[in-house]
Amino acid sequence: MRVLVYGGGSVGLGIASCLIKADAEVDIIGREATVRALHDGGLARTGIFGDYRAEAKKFGSCCSLEDIQGRSYDYILVCVKSFDTSVAARELSGHRQLFGEETKIVLFQNGWGNAEVFLPFFEQGQVYNARVITGFRRLEKNAVEITVHADSIHIGSLFGRDAACVEKLCEFISKGDIPCEVTSDVGRDLWAKMLYNCALNPLGAILDMPYGALAENEFTRAIMNGIVREVFGVMAAAGYQTHWQKAEDFLEVFYSKLVPDTAEHKSSTLQDILAHKKTEINALNGAVIKLADKYQMEVAYNMVVYNIVKSIESGRS
Repeated sequence: MRVLVYGGGSVGLGIASCLIKADAEVDIIGREATVRALHDGGLARTGIFGDYRAEAKKFGSCCSLEDIQGRSYDYILVCVKSFDTSVAARELSGHRQLFGEETKIVLFQNGWGNAEVFLPFFEQGQVYNARVITGFRRLEKNAVEITVHADSIHIGSLFGRDAACVEKLCEFISKGDIPCEVTSDVGRDLWAKMLYNCALNPLGAILDMPYGALAENEFTRAIMNGIVREVFGVMAAAGYQTHWQKAEDFLEVFYSKLVPDTAEHKSSTLQDILAHKKTEINALNGAVIKLADKYQMEVAYNMVVYNIVKSIESGRS
């Protein structure tokens, strides 16, 4: 099985490590410093699924799609941040030689709306989404730590297409240590993750608090309750569904199961802010605000945390 991992950040390296361990043929597209480190020292993974190191000769890595010659892939995994989705879609569409007749694109990204960005360039049947609620932390340019894991990776189609074509990918990722399975409900999964991320990510970044502490504090808990209820309202207005019928049903599971499983985790938004990187807030609470505008709904809680994160971003320049 041949796999191209487009994006050599923490998620890309984490998923690549599983595939390499399972003996897939893997190439990684990353930034120059990342590729140099991978060439020199291989790929290292630590954390809750144990230690693994792949020597550089076990996989390929390069800085540009132009560097790949005479090779097509069974799967192309898009592991870039959501704000780079349009760049990824355009660049991949300009390199059709990388695609075989059955090549599938799988988006390993946060937020809502990434798949729609690919549709002007690719058919619906080519584009699949992965729901990931595993925490990855970049230790070095060629090293990643898996910090938390709340549930299996789920891969499926938002457009009603048969997901049997991604079963082999799921098998290889699972064989490489992270449980992964096919789903027919990836849209519901992605909205469940949106509820989780929209509540925790911005507030954890603003206050520099781990998820467990946010849930224990009555004031931050009140804010998260407000965010979740607004997201549920917008989701329903837009015709989407998740695994719970009401916000209160989700909140019960959120506080009893989801947050305790990731209590020590600090948000990726905070990690981006501390690293002076652009955050993915536009694809999280920003996506909720965009949908709310379409349906003329008020989402005051989401607006406040979104604007605070954006003000932090703008104040760093």
